[in-house]
Amino acid sequence: MSDTPKSYYQRHIFFCLNKRDNGEACCADHDAQGAFDHCKSRVKKEGLMGPGKVRVNKAGCLDRCAGGPICVVYPEAVWYTYVDKDDIDEIVDSHLKNGQVVERLLTPPDVGR
Repeated sequence: MSDTPKSYYQRHIFFCLNKRDNGEACCADHDAQGAFDHCKSRVKKEGLMGPGKVRVNKAGCLDRCAGGPICVVYPEAVWYTYVDKDDIDEIVDSHLKNGQVVERLLTPPDVGR
């Protein structure tokens, strides 16, 4: 028996939805809300939502604005930069469903704010 408790969710995906009013780069300017909504509906449609499965969460600033729009999948701590709903579909189908990282969408490790 493992000493590590089983996580309530297998994976969390967090979408930065932060909006900056001062003109600085932010994820909200790239339809992050639309990407979040699309991801949530796809996860639900695929039967991936719920305890022991996937949780789709909204997040404030994740402090990686230069790579935005940004989302991150835990527990793997895989950071993605996406462009459109096709990218979100690929993250859902590959990573959230099958545990395979989508290499082409990875945010470079040195990209911050």
